[in-house]
Amino acid sequence: MAFSLIPPPSRGARLRLLVLVGLLGVTVSWAMYDMHSRRARTEWEHPVEVAVALVELGTVDPRAVEALRARFPALEARLASEYHRHGGRLAVPVHFTVFGPVAVDRAPPPDPEATLSSLARHAYEQWRWTHAVDVGCSLPARRFDSRIYVLVRVPREAHRDWVEGSSELGGRVGVARIDLDATVIDLALFVVTHELLHTLGASDKYDAAGRALIPEGLVEPHRIPLYPQRSAEVMTRNLVLAPGSERPPDSLSELGVGAGTAAEIGWLGSERSK
Repeated sequence: MAFSLIPPPSRGARLRLLVLVGLLGVTVSWAMYDMHSRRARTEWEHPVEVAVALVELGTVDPRAVEALRARFPALEARLASEYHRHGGRLAVPVHFTVFGPVAVDRAPPPDPEATLSSLARHAYEQWRWTHAVDVGCSLPARRFDSRIYVLVRVPREAHRDWVEGSSELGGRVGVARIDLDATVIDLALFVVTHELLHTLGASDKYDAAGRALIPEGLVEPHRIPLYPQRSAEVMTRNLVLAPGSERPPDSLSELGVGAGTAAEIGWLGSERSK
């Protein structure tokens, strides 16, 4: 009966195997730590620390940029008011640190197609873009729970407000794109908050046509009379005035967080926080 002896692995092969096993262990450990730290954000045992990077594409009115920067304390106060309305105990649930502005010569990559190659390419291109911004405005990546990049540029058309954003649900990075002038400061902050809450696990509350879903897209679904609503649910796009009638929020005083969104980001259980 014929048989063969398999030689033992060489020293070099054993070393390569040990390196691969070590890298796998580090990757698994980092993934577990990252998952835990993401979940910890919505336990509300301490304020969520948010870095906001102001990014200029082209020449933007510096007075509008400074006005935007100056309104973040008011946004903190508005979010604290909504958090306390849902029973939260922290004095300040969300703290913003603003960096920049830093100038760039190109916008971040557009949203990818739903294919593996497109998603991978988008992840790499977005990392390159955000890394360049981080370096440009000295933003430390490891210190913050979420990072929101606010791309501002001169309005492209007169009498037209242009704001949009994109974020990974439950991720750490959001991008808001804003045609900025002095008339849209609070609307810009509404979009920043929308993208931030996406990173904390909140889902959109509007339909394919951009209309608020009823009742989940209402801050006061049991109000009598139901319309007009007094606040715009932050995960919708507009304040609902009547069935089929909506408008963008005018100020931070109209920013609201409905019960569905509060549940998604952990606010309804935040009364345990101190």
